[in-house]
Amino acid sequence: MIVAGIGCRVGVSSVAVLTAIDAALTQFRRERAEISALATGAAKHSETGIIVAASTLGVPLHYVGAEALAEVRPGLLTVSESSERTTGSPSLSEAAALAAAGKGARLLGPRVISGHVTCALATEEELTE
Repeated sequence: MIVAGIGCRVGVSSVAVLTAIDAALTQFRRERAEISALATGAAKHSETGIIVAASTLGVPLHYVGAEALAEVRPGLLTVSESSERTTGSPSLSEAAALAAAGKGARLLGPRVISGHVTCALATEEELTE
């Protein structure tokens, strides 16, 4: 199970979201079929690009509240002052992915930036390296 966490500027397209997801999957040698859900902050509930991307992938979209985002803060790999100012999280994509993936989840690596979208991948799988 992989949860793709998404952070973005307002009004991004579903193509931009899917491009960011594909970039993260490529970086971590994973495939679209491994994604079980998308996740983002609750404040992004009206972002059509994220909604359409989840529909295109055929996976549920989870909106993570501020409290859950704060709980996973120690597990984040990236700190962005811009993200902190606009979303309240130093990395919305990483925090959303971790929170939605559940207790014991880990990031595959730092978020990937593609244009105005960030994507982080989280899993509950054990490290096999």
